Amino acid sequence: MVKALRKTNKNPPILSHEFIIQNHADIVSCVAMVFVVGLMVKATTPIASIFIALQHNTTFPETVDDVLLYAPGIKDWAAVFFYSLIVIVIHAIFQEYILDKISKKLHLSKSKLAVFNNSGQLLVFYLVSVLWGIDTVLRERYIPEISRLWSEYPAPMTFLVKLYFIIQLAYSLHELPELYFQRVKKEEYFGKAVSSIAALVLVSIPYFLRFNRLLVCLLVLHHISEMIYHISQLIETVDKDDKLTKASTVVSTALRFIARLGSIIISVFTLWYGLALSEHKEINIEEGYYNVPMIRLSMLGEFSCCSCI
Repeated sequence: MVKALRKTNKNPPILSHEFIIQNHADIVSCVAMVFVVGLMVKATTPIASIFIALQHNTTFPETVDDVLLYAPGIKDWAAVFFYSLIVIVIHAIFQEYILDKISKKLHLSKSKLAVFNNSGQLLVFYLVSVLWGIDTVLRERYIPEISRLWSEYPAPMTFLVKLYFIIQLAYSLHELPELYFQRVKKEEYFGKAVSSIAALVLVSIPYFLRFNRLLVCLLVLHHISEMIYHISQLIETVDKDDKLTKASTVVSTALRFIARLGSIIISVFTLWYGLALSEHKEINIEEGYYNVPMIRLSMLGEFSCCSCI
């Protein structure tokens, strides 16, 4: 006698945890589209533009060829929120169409699969950040004119430089909901959440205090070392014979040391020497001037501590 097969409902209940996790990219896309549609409606354009367009423009161009310059401001958090939604969607697309297909062919264990997915996502982010950051450093002539790191403080930012910082903050912000979407273990939840919040704070403080030129250089050094580290992690997950693992680990460790040493040297040279040449005794919030000894020393302590971690 053949037993009747039980019908299983593959589709989870709407608004259940499983439903949200499986369809989070579509849900977030719909939320992002609300802002885009709002940009097309005359009544809601002023509100929607705060989330999509970069704010705090400091120039009023008379011709099309004039370069727009921007300053940091409170409205930037609206843009950070919107672009964090875009990052979540890109994260899901890259995971589903690239990482998942590669991992299926590799037949990795659960522990190695988690490392592969995490390092794969971060490698792409760091690669894009490194290329974008290096382009900014060369375009703004911070190399070889290192004095530009502290000259013209508080210097305004071009569109691409400001967008670079918005994306950096958006990526750190998107990591918080990703802990839920990626089903991170409860014992790892707190540590990863603290790490994401710390990255958000450590980038936002110097950004809003107008130390953006120094911040670009420090982020490039940090992202190069992190990019090599995650390449090493990926090699370790696929290298069954451990032929390349040891070499990649040595290279990663060496570059991390060099990047941290370079960050400390640039920070000391810029904050202790360069900005001291034009420092004021008082803060001027209206003009965005924070080049006073107490804040500079605080920034130096922040950058030095981050470099030592």
